[in-house]
Amino acid sequence: MPAILAGASVAAVGIVFILLVGLAVDHWLFAFDRSIILGLRAWGGPSWLPKVAADVTALGGGIVLTIVVVAVAGLLIVQRLWLTAFAMVAASVSGNIIVELVKLHVARPRPDIVAHLVTVSHMSFPSGHSANSAIVYLTLAGLASQVTPDRATRRYMLVVAILLVGAIGCSRVYLGVHWPSDVLAGWSFGTLWALAWWLATARVRTSIGGER
Repeated sequence: MPAILAGASVAAVGIVFILLVGLAVDHWLFAFDRSIILGLRAWGGPSWLPKVAADVTALGGGIVLTIVVVAVAGLLIVQRLWLTAFAMVAASVSGNIIVELVKLHVARPRPDIVAHLVTVSHMSFPSGHSANSAIVYLTLAGLASQVTPDRATRRYMLVVAILLVGAIGCSRVYLGVHWPSDVLAGWSFGTLWALAWWLATARVRTSIGGER
């Protein structure tokens, strides 16, 4: 397993533990949720930042992620990497379904203490953009690392995926459409989901002696 993916997974477990402890102590709403959102809005940042944040957040939207999954799956099929293509699609679709079910069950309202800088709908917890971008980009980078022999390339893919997922999640808080705890939960679930599919795919790959 790539050390970067393993490290991200350990961090995800730590975040889950912190959120569970915070939930037991403070319940909804966490104290840091309100402080971070209000602090970011009071800061504001440079004039170009809201537009950049909106563009970055779109990279975690359903349309962009669907295009990425379809395009990558097509590339993998052309290369006759059937197992990797199937795992990529299955991980993305099943992960999204779970995120939506959790949203409906928890039914946490969106932040209402600042104006939303982009249009949103649906419930708040967990952040779908954060969770689904982690599911897609981290799973893609992780599975690609199994069929990429060059170590530097494997590390580059994982680092880019983590930075991209991080930027998407931060943009949701900056835009005022998610509580920070929504994003933390989304990151954690998506990372652990990617880890689970990495392990499952690696085991299947070993049992069948490859996939070509």
